[in-house]
Amino acid sequence: MDLEAQRTRLKDLRPAVRRRALTRLLAACEQDAISCLAPGSAVNMHCHTIYSYNGYGHSPSSLAWLAREQGWHAVGMVDFDVLDATDECLKACDLAGVRGVAGLETRTYVAEYADREINSPGEPGVCYFIGMGFVRSRPPAAAAAVLPDMRQRAADRNRLLVARVNAHLAPVTVDYDRDVLPLTPSGNATERHILVAYDAAARLLYPERAALLAFWAGKLGMEADQVGRFMGDTPFPHDAIRSKLMKRGGPGYMQPDAGTFPRLEDVSRAIRACGALPVCGWLDGMSAAEQDMEGLLAYMIARGAAGINIVPDRNWNIKDRAERATKVAKLHEVLALAERYDLPVLAGTEMNKAGQKLIDDFDTEALRPYREVFVRGADFGYGHTLLQRALRLGYQSAWAQRALPTRRERNAFYSAVGAAVPPGPETVARVAASGTARLPDALLAQLESVFR
Repeated sequence: MDLEAQRTRLKDLRPAVRRRALTRLLAACEQDAISCLAPGSAVNMHCHTIYSYNGYGHSPSSLAWLAREQGWHAVGMVDFDVLDATDECLKACDLAGVRGVAGLETRTYVAEYADREINSPGEPGVCYFIGMGFVRSRPPAAAAAVLPDMRQRAADRNRLLVARVNAHLAPVTVDYDRDVLPLTPSGNATERHILVAYDAAARLLYPERAALLAFWAGKLGMEADQVGRFMGDTPFPHDAIRSKLMKRGGPGYMQPDAGTFPRLEDVSRAIRACGALPVCGWLDGMSAAEQDMEGLLAYMIARGAAGINIVPDRNWNIKDRAERATKVAKLHEVLALAERYDLPVLAGTEMNKAGQKLIDDFDTEALRPYREVFVRGADFGYGHTLLQRALRLGYQSAWAQRALPTRRERNAFYSAVGAAVPPGPETVARVAASGTARLPDALLAQLESVFR
């Protein structure tokens, strides 16, 4: 078997190609033709896929295989504004024998914080908010008004951005439908897809490298040799171009207001209507709102937050020693607050641009004390997902609210289920057939017995 060819097919935009590649790779792994590591304690609970943008081209199937091959304990897949990856994520993780959790991420507006930055730099009142533990790509009727609106708002913003950038970059222009959407598997484009399209369009108009560099230098207000240091041989979503064109001060940037994004309360309500888990996103503890993290967490919990997402690498993997010390202290602070407020922690690397890690290093000094916290958070998300899929007894169910009335009780129960029940192709069916007990302790004991 050509291993690299199959890995490449896992990243294809066509689902059927991905399915065949995953089946072949898993068969080779079972036959010991490919070496797969035994599951350990590595988790990445925030991985974007090609259904928004992944810096390494990973699809849900590709991430499931990566987790299987490298022996991850769990993987959480998250995409901007859509649930398109959910079905493939859960099915691929079942086949691969990996604990899988599916989610989405979006920007919301928080009127009470209109004068303060939260976790979107330079955008007061705007808050990245996450839902985890979805069990199907198609939202129920109770969420159908909000989730499709998120997709449409994102597309509308993209079209406005392209129109503004086209005016600045002419004669290099792109057509959103013709040049951008074909880069995506389901039409959910991001700024990075748009950047790839502009890079490709510029190369077509200026095939000679010197002319290409001169074009970008003129449009970006940079020297040609500066552009040459990041401009490779193939189209790529360069951060330098994104910063100059699409961020604050750039020709494509549009300052958001109260009408740009959906309200956080509406998004949280839609997530809960799907039976999933609203999760607040933490940046690095340095914004005005995050300086009062306890107050912010109390606000989020009151609006349904059941967990917190962190990207720990940006708080410790810093060259400047003083900045690193400050941000590590902020990391310790938020993790202590998460414990105090009974919020499971879902930690990950994002993977939505090249250079971000495939997996966090839990052996580093800053993260070593929290390894069990991160694994427990992954088990919590998987335990909820499993029981919601098999028995409709997830975290938001009437059963959970009645039998496990406090967050602490629910956290402990779903984490225990997630740790006790191994993933696999038949796991959901076995849980559905055997989970007859209706008291939490009895149900957990029953599952532990079945999967012992």
